[in-house]
Amino acid sequence: MSRNQVLIGIIVLALLTLGAGVYFYERSGPPDVVAAVSGGGAVPGDRTMGSSQAPITVIEYAAPMCPHCARFNAEVIPLLKSNYIDTGKVFYIFRVFPIGAADVPAEALARCQPKESYFGFVDLLFRNQDKWDPENPGVTDVRGGLVSLSRIAGMSAEQADACMNNQDEQKRIMAVAQDASARYGITGTPTLIINGEVEQAGGMPWTVLKSKLDSLLAKK
Repeated sequence: MSRNQVLIGIIVLALLTLGAGVYFYERSGPPDVVAAVSGGGAVPGDRTMGSSQAPITVIEYAAPMCPHCARFNAEVIPLLKSNYIDTGKVFYIFRVFPIGAADVPAEALARCQPKESYFGFVDLLFRNQDKWDPENPGVTDVRGGLVSLSRIAGMSAEQADACMNNQDEQKRIMAVAQDASARYGITGTPTLIINGEVEQAGGMPWTVLKSKLDSLLAKK
């Protein structure tokens, strides 16, 4: 089975899990999204932190369901933000690469938030995986768990359902994931791409990432 077939399966399974009915996927994906993402840098619609003029660009491909991503988000991202993003050294781009069906509605909900609230909602998803991630013991109602988190963000159940069932957003998620697979060979999360160089999946310990960034800065 090809990576594209796996990704299509994830989208279809997500919709069936949420009871959204039949979903018709255009195999090529949204051309504008595919073409834009293929540029390698930030594109309209990307969620970013820091200055685009920073000497280092870090792209993170992550999945809301991924426990390694949640750990990276809790332990490394705050240090990256305070030491490199907020100081103008790193431009950070975050993209979702779904590893399971529940990642699709989770990202769709995050995308319904105002831009300035996106990362806060992603953090909420990571810190509360035990409430909605079906890989956690005891989680039997993915939709219910996600709706409960959306209420914290001020959304009604109806608004949350509309976000999760948004076909344009589902196509965007698919296009970004397909490009990540084709362009960078992404197979796992979290995966960092630092100034165009793809790092090993699984996340980097802070000391290793810091050393890498300092080495790049020393060459500027």
